[in-house]
Amino acid sequence: MTPPITSGRAVAEHLLPSVTPHPGLPAAVRIHEVGPRDGLQNESAIVPVEVKAEFIRRLATAGLTTIEVTSFVPPSWVPQLADAADLVAALAVDPALPTSLDLPVLVPNDRGLDRALDLGVRHVAVFASATETFARRNLNRTVAESLEMFTSVVRRATEHGLRVRGYLSMCYGDPWEGRVPVGQVVEVTRRLAELGCDELSLGDTIGVATPGHVHELIAALDTAGIGPDRLAVHFHDTYGQALSNTLAALQAGISVVDASAGGLGGCPYAKSATGNLATEDLVWMLNGLGIHTGVDLGALVGTSTWMAAQLGRPSASRTVRALAEQRASRHGLDVRPQPDGDN
Repeated sequence: MTPPITSGRAVAEHLLPSVTPHPGLPAAVRIHEVGPRDGLQNESAIVPVEVKAEFIRRLATAGLTTIEVTSFVPPSWVPQLADAADLVAALAVDPALPTSLDLPVLVPNDRGLDRALDLGVRHVAVFASATETFARRNLNRTVAESLEMFTSVVRRATEHGLRVRGYLSMCYGDPWEGRVPVGQVVEVTRRLAELGCDELSLGDTIGVATPGHVHELIAALDTAGIGPDRLAVHFHDTYGQALSNTLAALQAGISVVDASAGGLGGCPYAKSATGNLATEDLVWMLNGLGIHTGVDLGALVGTSTWMAAQLGRPSASRTVRALAEQRASRHGLDVRPQPDGDN
């Protein structure tokens, strides 16, 4: 039996970053939390549905308002998500979750959408690729064939009043094809937009983007008629660039950022994809910039520390590691007891 949800340990004011706003950035950012889906789908051991549900409850308690919970893909594709229907059904009757909580799920095709509709899901996402090789490996279709498949999914979802998000993978680089031309990404994004997706998430699936590349792509999309108000960004931290790329996206006008609690995640179809941008690291940066998120950093750190214990390994988030055992004076001096003989 899991312990009761708590708000987590409050982070002392002197341990938080100084707030120094920067001109030209959004006043608020909505974090699209992907830990329960994108984070856990890459785990080698099956995570029990009860642990996933508790993870989502704790994330909601920490103040996250959009939490992507699972994907209705065939179990043979991603065994870790075979419990998708059970998880969604459990969350639907959970009195601890606010009715305003947004719980999107991924659907690869009409069959996946049917399962989502049967369970009363109100927000779905489709996942496309900017490159042909990854489209083949991820969906066993060409880019054109996958977009054709999504046409019916998006139309039917919209007819049922659902919100639809469109993910686009390999926007900056592909492990098989190398650098991905900006024009190629713009074209597939434009076609996803024309299908009727409400929001388009640009994925740096293998973490090779740099800030200049981020600015270039967002500017090219804006020229093509897809403004930053319709975009989100999804960065992986393979080369330690996720936060700098996020800041570049904020400077370009984007205010929706995907992140994963504790930095969980990867991609089962692209082995060079390491963890997602950690939600705690993102919140730390946004707090320092004076950008509102509504997230309680202490509660979030407590949640990721708890989840790391369930998985049997430390959190990948630098902020979690820095704050989880932090004991400092109000002057910021480390007052943790030192072993005998240490200076």
